[in-house]
Amino acid sequence: MTSDPVDPYIFTSDSLPSDPGFMPPLTNGLLGWRVFDTIMHMGGVYNGEGGTCHRGNIPCPLAVQMKMAEVGRHTYKLDMHTGVFSHSVVTPRFEAAQVLYAHRQQTNLLVMEVLLKRSETSTEPITIQLESSFKPQSDDIVFQSAPDYEGGRHVFGQTVSSEVPGGIRPFVHLIWTPITSTLTLPSDQSQSSWVFLVAVAGSDESVRLCYETGLGLIDTGDLRPSHLRSWAELWKGSSIEVEGAESLNRALIGCMFYLLSSFPSLREEANAPVEFGGVSPGGLSNGSKEEDYHGHVFWDQDTWMYPSVALFCPRLARAALEYRAGTIEGARANAQQMGYKGLKFAWESAVTGRDVCPEDIYAEQELHINGDVVLAFQQYFYLTQDLEMFREGRGSEVVWGVADYWVSRVTWDPTEQQYHIKGVIPPDEYYFTVDNSVFTNAVAQRSLQFAVELSGLLGHTPPPAWQDVADKIKIPFDPELKYHPEFDGYTQGSGVKQADVVLLGYPLAMSMTPEVRRNDLEAYEAVTDPLGPAMTWGMFALGWLELGDAERAQKLLQKCFRNIQKPFQVWSESADGSGCVNFLTGMGGFLQAVLFGYTGFRVQKEHLAFAPLLPQEVDALRVKGVSYLGNEMDWLIKSVEVSVSVRKPAEEESGSQEPSALQVVLETGTTIPLIPGNKLRTVVIQQ
Repeated sequence: MTSDPVDPYIFTSDSLPSDPGFMPPLTNGLLGWRVFDTIMHMGGVYNGEGGTCHRGNIPCPLAVQMKMAEVGRHTYKLDMHTGVFSHSVVTPRFEAAQVLYAHRQQTNLLVMEVLLKRSETSTEPITIQLESSFKPQSDDIVFQSAPDYEGGRHVFGQTVSSEVPGGIRPFVHLIWTPITSTLTLPSDQSQSSWVFLVAVAGSDESVRLCYETGLGLIDTGDLRPSHLRSWAELWKGSSIEVEGAESLNRALIGCMFYLLSSFPSLREEANAPVEFGGVSPGGLSNGSKEEDYHGHVFWDQDTWMYPSVALFCPRLARAALEYRAGTIEGARANAQQMGYKGLKFAWESAVTGRDVCPEDIYAEQELHINGDVVLAFQQYFYLTQDLEMFREGRGSEVVWGVADYWVSRVTWDPTEQQYHIKGVIPPDEYYFTVDNSVFTNAVAQRSLQFAVELSGLLGHTPPPAWQDVADKIKIPFDPELKYHPEFDGYTQGSGVKQADVVLLGYPLAMSMTPEVRRNDLEAYEAVTDPLGPAMTWGMFALGWLELGDAERAQKLLQKCFRNIQKPFQVWSESADGSGCVNFLTGMGGFLQAVLFGYTGFRVQKEHLAFAPLLPQEVDALRVKGVSYLGNEMDWLIKSVEVSVSVRKPAEEESGSQEPSALQVVLETGTTIPLIPGNKLRTVVIQQ
């Protein structure tokens, strides 16, 4: 007799992690909470000025654990199909279940449900305890009581200090269903359930509306079903799975789940007025004072987390671009403060866009953030051809403002007849105040080139200096060793912290021979810190996949598994479990290694490139919902066979227009027209 197959989306354990940091986070793009923790966070709510700015701790009424006198079998389960965490206990007399979730559609709500169900032989009343560690107080927000509302307790407060002098201190309103210390199932009932709501918003009117909405969903029986539908909608259009490698498959599902959880709802809710606050390395569940980068937004969002989400859900990922556009004024002030023109996006950003990095040297020298932001805008445009984002959504201000910054920041070297960028920190943060970081200069060059391209599309006359600097900026290269030194004066063999030069091949797509690409990979793989951040090995793996060495790539990708903490697939920043937890940056790098590595997907100016290569342990790769020019594509990739189905865009389904062909270019140079509604089967020859 065969046992039922294990659902790779469900992670169970009979005990909780010994380190509370590895408890599963429940987030929905607005609210973030680590299960059973006493605090939660809300996007855009920070306390502290300048370098002391951190996520404001909000007390969580759901800091409750279920206790009982009877001995029973405990099961803790995170269901990634649905974003639901549960603690269930089975005893001889009854079953008890505590269910927790951050509502995916009504993002201002956290929910706890408790179910008691007696066994057939039991006739006594059944009572369980709800042990709460909740206290309605915070060091970051001065709370005061408000009158109860619709049976719910209500407190509100304002953060203690603003991000910038004289700036806004946001309000936080909290309404929650009172939680009693015991729940009892009477002897005449076979089962019963209770629902507890927490509503969080920035104003009295908004929080009341959110709480009312939750009560209405309870009355209609649609509270959990509406949450489940939203998750089902997300997974329908954005999933990646492999066959033949169970641990890899579960890791991919975990990465996709936590990344999708960090972005806002696909639906625009009238009662959710708080704008998206960006994605920080530890997500919304982390970022308190002295913890996980304070909840700030880094290049991690644009370079590591954004690309995979954008390939599936450009509309969802656009929120990250809108976050950056919303910080333009702060970016302009950053540039002016340093004596430059244009925009200098913050190395560590919160709400205003002014740099809130605790150490000035990073704020002043990690300039590549500017190019990273523009690269995300460029990827979005190539995926969607959505010029409205650049006309009306302030995207052109971002791209052109960054171009102006680069022109004002470079210096001309008359000896080399090239532009230099001096005094920077490269992505590899082991080095400070270096000249001509190859990644910084290359990403600057690419953003300048896109500024010129965008100008042509929007009828804007670009300053000649944009093209001149792009053409003449120095890209360090050693012609004898045929590799890219990390910066001027770098000695081959010197240790590095993380992926840096290897990013020239992907995501920058810099033109180079396979020999140079190989030399870069070999030179830096050998000297990269084994305890460096988790996204690094994914980028090396992706490089070897580009060169056709799937097995070497797979060995490097395996290194990432040391960063995955059981039982709930929470990632640590470093392989020894230290550093930022639920490290979304590492997840993003790992996901890109498979999503862009195994498939060879490259979103280019006029087509989607495709060069698949699977390692021996992977029998097949399924990618559902790739979105390109408004069409959705489902791919099944095997070693020599590819199946692609293309769905029409919604506007074409309802209209009479003829569906347009999509251009997919194989590595061999063959262009395949894909017509929405058709299925393609082809043999792929991989060199």
